[in-house]
Amino acid sequence: MAYQLSPGVAWSEIDLTTVVPATSTTVGAIAGDFEWGPVDEVVTVDSEVSLVSLFGQPSDNVAQTWFTAANFLAYGNDLKVVRAANPSSRNPVSGNTAALIKNRDDWEINWSNITNTSQGNAYYGMVSGKYAGTVANGLKVHVFSGNVAVTDTSWTGWAYQSQFAAPPGTSKYVSDRAGANDELHIVVVDMNGTWTGGVANSVVEKFSNLSKARDAKNFDGSSNYWVNVLADQSRFLWPIGAPVNTATGSFDTSNWGLGANGTSFTQTGNGIYSMSLSGGTLSLANTNIVQNAYTKFADTDAYDVSLIMMGGASNVAAQYVIQNIAEPGGSHGRGDCVVFVSPQYNDCVNKPGQEVNNIVATRNSLGSSSYGFMDSGWKKQYDKYSNGGVYRWVPLNGDIAGLCARTDFTRDSWFSPAGLNRGQIKNVTKLSWTPSKTDRDNLYKNGVNPVVTFKGEGTVLYGDKTLQVKPSAFDRINVRRLFITLEKSISKAAKYSLFEFNDEFTRSQFVAIVEPFLRDVKGRRGIYDFKVVCDETNNTQQVIDSNQFVGDIYIKPARSINFIQLNFVAVRSGVAFSEIVGKF
Repeated sequence: MAYQLSPGVAWSEIDLTTVVPATSTTVGAIAGDFEWGPVDEVVTVDSEVSLVSLFGQPSDNVAQTWFTAANFLAYGNDLKVVRAANPSSRNPVSGNTAALIKNRDDWEINWSNITNTSQGNAYYGMVSGKYAGTVANGLKVHVFSGNVAVTDTSWTGWAYQSQFAAPPGTSKYVSDRAGANDELHIVVVDMNGTWTGGVANSVVEKFSNLSKARDAKNFDGSSNYWVNVLADQSRFLWPIGAPVNTATGSFDTSNWGLGANGTSFTQTGNGIYSMSLSGGTLSLANTNIVQNAYTKFADTDAYDVSLIMMGGASNVAAQYVIQNIAEPGGSHGRGDCVVFVSPQYNDCVNKPGQEVNNIVATRNSLGSSSYGFMDSGWKKQYDKYSNGGVYRWVPLNGDIAGLCARTDFTRDSWFSPAGLNRGQIKNVTKLSWTPSKTDRDNLYKNGVNPVVTFKGEGTVLYGDKTLQVKPSAFDRINVRRLFITLEKSISKAAKYSLFEFNDEFTRSQFVAIVEPFLRDVKGRRGIYDFKVVCDETNNTQQVIDSNQFVGDIYIKPARSINFIQLNFVAVRSGVAFSEIVGKF
């Protein structure tokens, strides 16, 4: 009650409406090789279209990772991607020596200061391809920076003048500060048709009236400095130097990158520069590099991921991710996600009669964990991006993780993603092999979940076991994901008790938040029953004095049906059913 000096009415509010917040269980994650895109950086992708835009098209080198990601996106729409690349990979450059610029952070630390004289040579050039790989080697960059009249022959003769309304001149920002001749136009041309579906010599990007002045601004206050604009907006280029003086072979650093005040910006000759990008290479990541890429997902505060896919990565990498990232006791342990693993290519593709033994051996190398889930094979699917069209073998773990995401959209995370109702797999031309009933028995008892094509019923995930060897409720993926959902959700709600008093009010408030949430889960068939204990019995004086708070939550998880027994009993017409039901 508020303190009062005279009679009156005071009021206050106590908020007891807090609920357990919803948590996402559909976010996928994958790391591996791609032809394009930032290296060692977590990027969110929401569709196959954005996957192509950000990481390029598939190729022989990257098909396994690429199609695993694309297959997940056929079921879900939230995927975190980390591109792994060998340090020997290189971005193409317009100079003589290629460099590796991993991502935006790398560029800002090492390359953004264009006036740095260490970059003032023909070593690297004016621009580089945005990312490491060979796909930007066919790009050509054209720059016009001359301050000329519309009728000037250098302008009218420029091959790309039709792309712009007028030649570059002096921006208002620079003119207002007694400067001159700061503007330039930039055109990026795809010489080989790599980015345009085979249409060579196509303009894929252009920038008009950019400024050489480091402090230049647009009317809305955004930077118009050519370096910042390319870094922020270009899909293809990093700026890394000033243009080359073709007469001397050295960089023309005169005035580029200075402030606008009183600066007359210059150029070499007629101010026309043409630069071809070359020297880009792609070196595939080894197991250690892939493992390090997956550690980007270890930070639970930074990234909320639920479904980690291994693509075609080695079983060594898969074991590492399960034990060190997914398991709560690992060195980076999250404890809130499941890792999806497929057999190795050589386990099950073109290995007739050897599949079961090979797959079980790979499964045994992964150890025991309820945070891992293994399927039985690979699928062949059509690659529409290849020249002439090819069919590729792709591991199934992207599809299996996708089934979990789709199950979460249509039901809840505690429903099994397997079976004819929710386990239908898309885009299957054929499986690497279809396990027989005997094969399925051998796989399932070893914790491998068969994927089977049934005549007239499609290709189906036909198991829901985790990699946990010990028989318990957690040897089923629906139970593991149920507890992940409960733990994440209730933990979020419990954060609001931090720094409050551990007294009867706070404990009662916690129970009042958690119990309605669990009743809802029970009503949605996730659990059979529950009990929440948060009182003086588990919050003893010793616990309170240690600045701790204890809530015990007992759960009876719902179980999926794995085995169906149907008994058909023939009964004589003269016998009543009551005489025999339950007696045989």
